[in-house]
Amino acid sequence: MAMRSGMAEVGGIRLAYEDLGDVDDPPVVLIMGFASQLITWPIALVRRLVDAGFRVIRYDNRDIGLSTKLDGAHIDGSRLLRLARYELGLPSPSPYTLVDMAADTRGLLDHLGIDRAHVVGASMGGMIAQIVAAEHSDRVRSLAIMFSSTNQPLLPPPAPRALRRLLASPGKNPTREQVIDMTVRSNEAISSPKYPQPQQVVRERAAEAYDRSYHPAGVVRQFAATLGTGSLLGYTRRITAPSVVLHGTADPLMRPAGGKAIARAIRGARLHLIDGWAHDLPPELHEQIAGILVSNMRRAAETTT
Repeated sequence: MAMRSGMAEVGGIRLAYEDLGDVDDPPVVLIMGFASQLITWPIALVRRLVDAGFRVIRYDNRDIGLSTKLDGAHIDGSRLLRLARYELGLPSPSPYTLVDMAADTRGLLDHLGIDRAHVVGASMGGMIAQIVAAEHSDRVRSLAIMFSSTNQPLLPPPAPRALRRLLASPGKNPTREQVIDMTVRSNEAISSPKYPQPQQVVRERAAEAYDRSYHPAGVVRQFAATLGTGSLLGYTRRITAPSVVLHGTADPLMRPAGGKAIARAIRGARLHLIDGWAHDLPPELHEQIAGILVSNMRRAAETTT
C-alpha cells in the first residue's frame, strides 16, 4: 500500500497528513475526533478502503499530533458554564471553532490538489464534516458520519462517568506511564462492551500516541471549540451530499440520539445503528464499517454519472 506523508500549509496552520493508496483513485478524507491523532484511524480499516479502490487521506487536526499547536490562544470563563450552553445549543467564546477546523479540511484538499473528496468524520470529526459538507458542498462527493451529533439543544448528554474519564488529568508534570494509565482508563470508559479489546493492545496504542505527540493544552482548546461552536443544525440541514450515519447503540459519550438527529436533518441520509458498538473502532467491526462507507461512496458515484 503506497503511502505519502507531509505537512500542508493552510492559512497559517500546518496540518500533518498521510496519503495512502493510488493517487488516481477517488479520494477519501478521514477527520478524527476530539483529542485523537490521525493514527486513531486503524490502519487495517484504512487498508480496507484502499483495497476497495480509494485513495485515503488521514490527518491531525490543529492542536493535536504533529500539526500546529496554538499555544498563544487562551480560554476564558467557566467550563461548567460552557457545558451548560452546549446542552442548550448555544455558542461560547473559544480561540477557534469547528468552522475554522472545517476550513482546515478544505485547505488540506487545496494543498493536495483535490477538487472533490468523499468525507468521513468520527465524533468531533463528524461535526467538522457536517460543516465541511454544508459550507464547502462543491468539495464533497459523499458524507459519512460516525458516532457524532448535531449539538442541537436538549439532546441526551454524555454519561457522567465517560465524560469525567475523557476530561481527566494525570496531574501536574505526569510521567509517561501516568499519562498512558490515564489514557487506558479513558478508553475503557468509551469502548464497545460487545467488542472488548485486550488491555495490552489498548496500552500499546496509548503508548504510541504519547510517543508521537503529547500536548494536553491543545486537547483543552479542541474541547472549547466543540462546546463553543453551538448547534450545528443550521449546517446539517443544508447538506445535499449522499450521506450515511453510523452510530452504536452502546455509545456512552455521543448517545444514539445524536446520530438519529443527524440522519433526520439530512435529506435522504441512511442511518445504521450497530448493536453493542460504542465510541471506538474495534477490529471486529472494520468489515461492516468499511462496507457501509464504500456502499455510500459508490452510491454517490452512481448519482453523478
